[in-house]
Amino acid sequence: MTTDALAAWRTVRRQVDWAAVGGTADAADAAPVRPVTDGLTDWIAAEGAVRGAGRARRMLAAGELMRADVAGGRPLTPELLLGWQRVVLGDEAVDFRRTDAFAKGGRERYGYAPSLREDFAGCLRESADPAPGPAARAARAYLDVAFFHPFPDGNGRCAMLALCHVLESAGIGLDLVGPLTVTRYADDPAGAADLAVLVGVLARAARRRAARRAGRRRAPVAWGHGIFAGGCPPAVVDG
Repeated sequence: MTTDALAAWRTVRRQVDWAAVGGTADAADAAPVRPVTDGLTDWIAAEGAVRGAGRARRMLAAGELMRADVAGGRPLTPELLLGWQRVVLGDEAVDFRRTDAFAKGGRERYGYAPSLREDFAGCLRESADPAPGPAARAARAYLDVAFFHPFPDGNGRCAMLALCHVLESAGIGLDLVGPLTVTRYADDPAGAADLAVLVGVLARAARRRAARRAGRRRAPVAWGHGIFAGGCPPAVVDG
């Protein structure tokens, strides 16, 4: 039997110094970012060009749900993610897994235990802690979803929604998210730390671009709750 990737991730999760790699909550990196364009929507369009308009609409609708939850101040919980995932997959019967799960062509196994949902909830609660900074908390939440692998399908899409929820709850919008989707491995503490660093880099880059745009007296495009009111691009994200 393959190694339990979830157990490996929970060990790695404790090893990473999240404050060191992702900044602190009162640092400049935690300052709000209103991006010049909506990175989540752009990612859906770019990554999903061949996936079909139906999946695109579902992912965008889940994104709007996520942003409504941000606007309502609702923290990440397994139940919140389940609501998004039912929209992502277009299936109200979707529920949390009750057996081991597999990914990466069966090479990565995520073990099941009766405490899975409760353990997952405990990790998600940490995304609302005041420290470390938003970049680290967002990266950690992304990896929690990826390696707890709570749903039968679409966990990568759900992980991206969770990452954006953490950032946008802190007032940080990204204008580029595609670089975050590189394959990650559960037993890789350096890779986990690198993801937190990358989130911070993307947030700083979005802040600089927004500042340049403001300097030219051009307002950033609308983003956040309600951005999808004008319709959806013909794209979808797999994962």
